[in-house]
Amino acid sequence: MVFLCQNNQWAISVPLARQTASESIAIKASAYGFPGVRVDGNDVLAVIAATREALARARRGDGPTLIEALTFRMGGHSSSDDPTRYRDPALVPEWERRDPVARYRAWLRGRALVSEADEQTWTAEINDGISAAIQESEALPPPSLETLFTDVYAAMPRHIEEQMRYAVAMGEGTRFEGAFPL
Repeated sequence: MVFLCQNNQWAISVPLARQTASESIAIKASAYGFPGVRVDGNDVLAVIAATREALARARRGDGPTLIEALTFRMGGHSSSDDPTRYRDPALVPEWERRDPVARYRAWLRGRALVSEADEQTWTAEINDGISAAIQESEALPPPSLETLFTDVYAAMPRHIEEQMRYAVAMGEGTRFEGAFPL
């Protein structure tokens, strides 16, 4: 098994330093008896190298590895989150300079592996594919209410089956007195 932690340094609005006394997430693996490695999560090649090594280790039967890919959450945790209320705004430009896409692009172009024309062609192809996928998904009927329950559990617990029956009946217009069954 390979565990990959994308450490964006925040737990919603709380910085990692207030979440743990550990010097890193990777070091926590040692408490479980297996290696942990911390890599620059904005360096595509470093993440690939660490992942390859961890996969080789796992495939040899040498046990799990925890990879901590250190990065930064540029935006809010959700659409209702305003990171400017709890985070130093000076951090954002610093991390923008470390943008993994720009870094990898520069690496590829520096080795003449990708041209601007290649990138434009691929961007157009990808955008066309995304547009087609959106149109296809928007044309589908809404999923049935049951999928809220059936697509979650391999073996649905009895109390969840009861909740599903109740929700389906309510969706069909049946009225009930009392609380939703928990």
